[in-house]
Formats: sequence, structure tokens, C-alpha cells
Amino acid sequence: MQRFTVYATARGIDKALQLHALGVYPIVADLDQRGSLSRLADMADYIIHSTPPSTDGSDDVRTRRLLAAISRPRRAAHATQPILSQRRVAYISTSGVYGDHAGAWLDETSRQLAKNGRALRRVSAERQLRSWALRQSLATDRPTRVSIVRAPGIYALDRLPTARIARGEPGINAAEDSVSNHIHADDLAHAVCLALFRGLPQRAYNIVDDEPHGMSEWFDQVADFTALPRVAKISRAEAQSQLSPAMLSYLNESRQIDNRRAKKELRWHPKYPATAAFFAQNKGRYIATSKY
Repeated sequence: MQRFTVYATARGIDKALQLHALGVYPIVADLDQRGSLSRLADMADYIIHSTPPSTDGSDDVRTRRLLAAISRPRRAAHATQPILSQRRVAYISTSGVYGDHAGAWLDETSRQLAKNGRALRRVSAERQLRSWALRQSLATDRPTRVSIVRAPGIYALDRLPTARIARGEPGINAAEDSVSNHIHADDLAHAVCLALFRGLPQRAYNIVDDEPHGMSEWFDQVADFTALPRVAKISRAEAQSQLSPAMLSYLNESRQIDNRRAKKELRWHPKYPATAAFFAQNKGRYIATSKY
């Protein structure tokens, strides 16, 4: 069994102490503060990049700063650590890079039609990582392999949209609803680890469950599971004036995402192949701590 020393970045001391309590070596570093990143210089051979993009523009400057930092020569304090012949990176991106496809089925080769800034910054991060890996592989004798994991709506027992449902924010009528995709947090974590070791170079993988469904159906499943009243359903035209711009940005995109590449190449199979399976297996376990 292969063993690792695990490091993780934290933006502040409090988070660093939480990581330390878990047996992780914390590094206080903030991708919004270039001067805090010097300790990241060529520090790891296996890297999981899960930092969300910056909050404005169409370029992900956080990924740009990270790549600059880890490309520098290894610090003297770590110079005695063996350098593996290959470096591997897994990046947690989003299915939002595909944009709206009017409910059509998509795979990893489908066109990226992202329009909102949040998704465009993810497109930027993916392109930066792929270009960086190619440059590193050509310029050094140490090939660099990047795997991009595209995740949709992530959920868990403490990550359900109960706050939204409790506020009574309406959903869309079934006939006009958008198709959404989901993945349980544990299934995503498993896929990220598999991508780190089994992913092909500069390859993208859709990490989604097997059963896309309407967004309002998802809200109804959560409401039934948590004993909250189901939200009212309105027309898409009514939603334009009743829902927040952030929610509309999700509801105005519809797609069904294929996960066969991940199953074949990563040999990944989700514990929860559908949200309904999760709710059935966890009946009675809900704890009202979700912020979503």
C-alpha cells in the first residue's frame, strides 16, 4: 500500500488548526495573496486543486497564481525529498462549463457554451492547467499529467438546499423545468482520487450520477426527506421576476451528462447512482445543519 504525507492549504490559522487535528500538515497560503505562496514551490508530486475561481472577470487568476507557485524550484527545506518521475494533478471543475444545451445528453467532447462569469472562469482554469501540463512535460524530463473532474450539484446529508425550501422559494413547473445533474460528495471524492492515479493525461471526466432529473423534482425529494413542505411550482416566465439572478443562472441551463468515460477509464462506480437511492438508504438520518 502506498503511503503519503498530506499537506493542505488554509487561508487562516483557525482552518490550519482544524487540518492539523485531522493529521494533515497545514500550509497557510492564500491564492489571492501572491506573497503567501512561496512555500508551495514544487512541494508535492500529487496535487488536488479544489479552490474555487476568483469572483470576477473571465480569467481564473487563482489558478494562474497556483501554477506559477508550484512551477518554481523546490525549496531548500524540501530539497532532500525524492522527486518522482511524474507529477499528477486532479482539478475539480464544474459541469457548468457546458452551459445550456436545452436538455440534450452531453459527454466530455460536447461544446462548452458557458456564458456566465462563474463558468467562464472554470473554462479558463481548465485551459490553463492543460497548457501548463503540456509545457511542463515538454520543458522538463518530468511529465506532468492533469485530470479534470467536472462535477455538477454536490450534495450530502449536511449539504442539501433546505434553507431555500424553508423560505418557500418556488420551483419551475415540470413541463418547463430544466434538467439537472447531481453527485454525492463521497462519490466525488472517490472519483478525484481515482483520477489522480488512473486518469489519462490532460483528460476530462464527467463525475455525475446515473439519473438526471428536473430541478423541481430534486427540491421535492429534499423536502420529502427532511419533512419540509414541497415548494410551489410556477411558470418559467413567472420565475424571471420571482427568483434571484443566482438561482436563475442555474435554472436557465439544462443538460443531461453522460458518465461512461469515468466508469470505463477510472473504473469508478458511484455508491449512490441516483439521488433517490441516497434518500432511501439514509432515511431517518437527516440532521438539520445544512446551510444550502
